[in-house]
Amino acid sequence: MANGKEHHYAVEVHWTGNLGEGTKSYRSYARTHDIISGRKPTIAGSSDPAFRGDEDRWNPEDLMVAAVAACHKLWYLHLCAVAGVDVVAYADRAQGVMIEDAKRGGYFTAVTLRPEVTVSADSDVAKAAALHHDAHAKCFIANSVNFPIACEASIKRQT
Repeated sequence: MANGKEHHYAVEVHWTGNLGEGTKSYRSYARTHDIISGRKPTIAGSSDPAFRGDEDRWNPEDLMVAAVAACHKLWYLHLCAVAGVDVVAYADRAQGVMIEDAKRGGYFTAVTLRPEVTVSADSDVAKAAALHHDAHAKCFIANSVNFPIACEASIKRQT
């Protein structure tokens, strides 16, 4: 462990897609599963619909983009609180790009965050904008992935 605290995370993934024949063929099973961790609500998962998944369930690619966006938001709100920037609303419409190729399979090439931030009327908008850079630098997920993450933030004052 490098000079810091070590954190551990445990999840269970239970496949729920045995339709009676197991994986006898590519079409004989559903890609559905439940993601479980402690007393948290269960996440209904599947594969992307492009891979015979259920579009009403979260897929790993959705969760990857969500993890990047949520981690950025959590660091951003923390840094704003410390810096005296009063955020009153935050919504992000993040998007990720994944490429498939025969050699590597699938991999992300980029995630773009598009946070729309509203700060109180007396907050410093320039400081609020600059703190996105610091949030990106500290984000645990951003520091763990091998693809670029862009942040196209907009900041407005509460009226």
